[in-house]
Amino acid sequence: MDPARIPDSFPAPSFRGNQERALAEIRDAFAAGNDVVLVRAPTGSGKSLLARSIMGAARTVEAADPAQPTGAYYTTPQVSQLDDVEADDLLDDFRVIRGKNNYDCILPGEHDTPVDQAPCVRKKGFDCTVRHRCPYFSDRAIASNQPIAAMTLAYFMQTAGSDVFRMRDVVVVDEAHGLAEWAEMYAAVELTPRRVPIWDEVDVPDVTAATGDPVEGAVRFAEQLLERCEAEKDQLLAKPELTPEEAARRDRLQELISELSYFAEDYRDAQSPTTWVVDQPDGAGGSITIKPLDPAKYLQHTVWDRGSKFALLSATILNKEAFCRGVGLDPEKVALVEVGHTFPVENRPLYDVTQGKMTYEHRDETLPKIADLIVRLMAKHSEEKGLIHCHSYAIQERLADRLAKLGVAGRVRVHDRENRDAQLEAWKASDEPELFLSVKMEEALNLEDDLCRWQVLCKAPYLNTNDSRVEQRLEEGQWAWYYRAALRTVIQACGRVVRSPEDYGATYLADDSLLELFDRASTDIPDWFQDQVDRISRPKLPEADPAAALAGVDASPTVGSTGSSGRSERRNSGSSTGAASRSSSRSSTTSSSGAGGDSPANKTEAEAEKRENHPLSDVWGDG
Repeated sequence: MDPARIPDSFPAPSFRGNQERALAEIRDAFAAGNDVVLVRAPTGSGKSLLARSIMGAARTVEAADPAQPTGAYYTTPQVSQLDDVEADDLLDDFRVIRGKNNYDCILPGEHDTPVDQAPCVRKKGFDCTVRHRCPYFSDRAIASNQPIAAMTLAYFMQTAGSDVFRMRDVVVVDEAHGLAEWAEMYAAVELTPRRVPIWDEVDVPDVTAATGDPVEGAVRFAEQLLERCEAEKDQLLAKPELTPEEAARRDRLQELISELSYFAEDYRDAQSPTTWVVDQPDGAGGSITIKPLDPAKYLQHTVWDRGSKFALLSATILNKEAFCRGVGLDPEKVALVEVGHTFPVENRPLYDVTQGKMTYEHRDETLPKIADLIVRLMAKHSEEKGLIHCHSYAIQERLADRLAKLGVAGRVRVHDRENRDAQLEAWKASDEPELFLSVKMEEALNLEDDLCRWQVLCKAPYLNTNDSRVEQRLEEGQWAWYYRAALRTVIQACGRVVRSPEDYGATYLADDSLLELFDRASTDIPDWFQDQVDRISRPKLPEADPAAALAGVDASPTVGSTGSSGRSERRNSGSSTGAASRSSSRSSTTSSSGAGGDSPANKTEAEAEKRENHPLSDVWGDG
């Protein structure tokens, strides 16, 4: 790596904000001999552009000796972040590669077959005549031979030890704050009916029964299961041709073999720093989840052995020493570069609208108050899109039901696990001021400008204390880690709605525990976010009037109602007829969306009902 090339590798025509200064400090940190540099850069800093500059300093093929690594990797845990990078014209030299299941086979009759189930993986000795044009192998070949290869963290870790994606000179990990948690998730072993193809063929013991040590019992069962999986896999490999289902079964067996082998070997390794915990809530015959703590050994193989120099970028690497310990790095050998925030603090206000605690024991009392609060906020922001961070699907469902009873369902959109991305895109594309009740959308979501002007945090996002990893750490007294993890999610959530110095958006804090969190984690709050915390105020809000909450939206669920362009024309015309139309729409929706009746419970259901009853529903595929 030649750190001197970092500033000159900046891909944009000019610098903005603190980018030029940040790149100078990153250059100096690498020039001082640090192999790892943490870059703490808030939302809107242009982290992808900083990443490109750092990778531009990687050793080139022309300057390298035969044994020296060249080029760079860019990786991120977020698929949406990779999508953004791929769509950015300033980053057109990033060669993106994704997993096989993201590509379709191009052979005749196989166009709807993902590459991981194509004939080349189903038929022994299959000679593909179009492999050179296969979208997956073509992208892989390009990415492996170009200076910058970009991929998700999952794919990056899965290709550890690959002859194709070997060690490179520079590795950039974007959104790196959750690196330890992602490693724990990838290294976890889930032994469930869905994840174990031969589940019905084995007797699943109570792993605590024989020894009293769940981990020792889990290792013994894992080693027995390993033998059965290898035998099943060998039987499939002996067949001359597999069906797509058999190919998927074989691949899952191979994955499971790898997972079980790693767990057993790591547990038996007296030098390994990993602590394993095991959950089997239903006892004998029930699912088993095996999870690692402090996965430094796993990260060594999958990440740290993949490069010579590393840049880890995030807005929320809150504590350098704690982060380094969690990922197996020596804090003394890691530099931290702090990028200042350039967004005016008055454009990103936090408001105290707390209604009580949202812990399980207080939720029945607090949640209805938050629903009333949301109606008041809808009235205040009648012409602006809003986002509710519900924290869980249980909270989302209860809020949606309550808002329907309050008569504002016509402005509310929800999602479930299956239609999450589709509903998000529909909400973003809508020209109405819809309210989106979201779950786990605190990160990697760009809601710039009018895409969203206000949001509500319903609950302090503490980790589940019933999770064995969390329980183990709290038993060891790691409360600072617990508070820091929640704070990190809050800061990430606050960054969704203000994406540039000219942008603005309000964040409302509805759970008392959020204010307590700021006190408990005060030493880990970045200065730029502390500025927001110091300015927290209690806003004046209108009354909870459903008509006012629906003032900016045509909430009628009737099939054949005026389309979006018609609504825009009525708003812009200023005619009394348009106002009367909106008033009538609000009136009918308010009365029909109450506790009784069969009206749709929210905008998502209303749209589905329209499509189902529409004459073109068979074309849409809903008939």
